Amino acid sequence: MNEPSIEPDKFFKTACSFEGALILVAVFLGWLASIDPFEFIVFNEQAVINGIMGTLPLCLIFFALNQIQSDALQAIRDVLHETLGPSLSTHHWTDLFVLAMIAGVSEEILFRGVIQPWMENSWGLMVGLIVSSLLFGLIHAVTFLYFIMATAVSVYLGLYLDYGSTRNLLTPIIIHGLYDFFAFMVILHSYRLEQQKAK
Repeated sequence: MNEPSIEPDKFFKTACSFEGALILVAVFLGWLASIDPFEFIVFNEQAVINGIMGTLPLCLIFFALNQIQSDALQAIRDVLHETLGPSLSTHHWTDLFVLAMIAGVSEEILFRGVIQPWMENSWGLMVGLIVSSLLFGLIHAVTFLYFIMATAVSVYLGLYLDYGSTRNLLTPIIIHGLYDFFAFMVILHSYRLEQQKAK
C-alpha cells in the first residue's frame, strides 16, 4: 500500500489551511468579477432544513456505491483509503466534522458563491451551472469516474443554490459539509476494518 501523500500528523492543519485559502481565492475572484461571495448566504430555518434533507440522497448514493463491486469503483475506494485512511484514523470524529464544515463553506463560497454566478452573468444560468460543475469535477478528479461523480454532485449542489423561493448559498454549504463528514466516517470505518483484517 502506498504511503499517504500527507503525513497523518500534519493532515488536519494542512487540509484546513488549504480549504481556508479557497475563501481568499473566492474573495479575489469575486473582486475581479464584481461579485460578493457572501451575498447569498442567508441564515434561516428553511435553508437548514433544506440542507439536511438535501444531504440524505447523496449519503444514500455514496453508501450504495460503496457496496457495489466494480473495478472502477474499487479504484476510487483504494485511492481514498490510501490517501485519507491513515490521516483520518488519527483524528477524533469532531476534527473530521470541523474539516468537513470548513470544506463545505470554502468550496461552496468559491464555486457556488463566485464561479457559478460569474459564469451565469456571462453566458446564462445553464452554462454557469455546467461550467462551474466541470471545474469542480476537475479539481476532484482522482480518477475519470470520480471526475464524473464529482461533477454530478456539483450540479446537484448548484441546483440547490436556487432551491425554494430565493437563492441561498447556505443550503449547498450545509449539504456539502454534512456529505463530506458522512463520507469521511464511511472511509474511516472501511479503513479500520481493513487494518483489522490485515493483522
